[in-house]
Amino acid sequence: MRFAKYHGLGNDYLVIDPSDVGHDLSADEIRLICDRNYGVGSDGILWGPLPGSNAAAGGFGLRIFNPDGGEAEKSGNGLRIFARFLYDRGLVGGDAFAVATKGGRVSCRVHPGGALVDAEMGRVSFDAAKIPVLGVAGEVLNQKMTVGGREVVYCAATIGNPHCVLPLDDVTPELARRLGPLIENDVARFPNRTNVQFLKVLGRNDIRIEIWERGAGYTLASGTSSSAAAAVARRLGLCDGRITVHMPGGTLAITVGDDYGIQMTGPVAAVATGTIVSEMFGA
Repeated sequence: MRFAKYHGLGNDYLVIDPSDVGHDLSADEIRLICDRNYGVGSDGILWGPLPGSNAAAGGFGLRIFNPDGGEAEKSGNGLRIFARFLYDRGLVGGDAFAVATKGGRVSCRVHPGGALVDAEMGRVSFDAAKIPVLGVAGEVLNQKMTVGGREVVYCAATIGNPHCVLPLDDVTPELARRLGPLIENDVARFPNRTNVQFLKVLGRNDIRIEIWERGAGYTLASGTSSSAAAAVARRLGLCDGRITVHMPGGTLAITVGDDYGIQMTGPVAAVATGTIVSEMFGA
């Protein structure tokens, strides 16, 4: 089973072409491949391009798997990495092309050399029914909940996958690790579970976030989390449309349109290519 490994700001993925495997991966196989002790190790698997999908067919199909074996609707870093993978294999050039995900179709463009990738991520919605969030009607903005013995204000959004954004005066990795899993798994509120962003506004064009990613845990960077947090910051009137999102892994440039459509630009770095041997699964 061949793979290519890339990272976007420290958020690393393995790209595996289904045509190289011949069968769908099971949840157990996904968990083992992503395991950093017993497998190759990654924040997820990009399974594509899906059979029958290509530029001539209108876009490349992609499935995204989390380290817990579950499937994600969309990933910003994952989409940029997948675009770079297609570029490295000569399947795309410098023109924009479409990638179809469970969370919607995205347009990507790889800059010359492949180190920088643009992605039009789609539109953010704050509507409770679309995210979904239970117990709230309309837009989920400045709601209150108690988590870990602490009352917090939160906003929720979707860009094809669910997000819970907590605007705070200060954010730390420790806070994300403590409250993140509690919020992620609050299925009475977030029936599909949720990604969680801890947001500090630095200025009209800058925010900082710490991230707890659904199915992956504490994460150095996330494209959809950056998109959701930037959209919330603009919706609350705290930021303008062009926002630099600062994360432990680095920065992403996000443009939030008047319709809350998201344009993202960020780096991708190649790490390795290799082969997963069958012995790993037998052990």
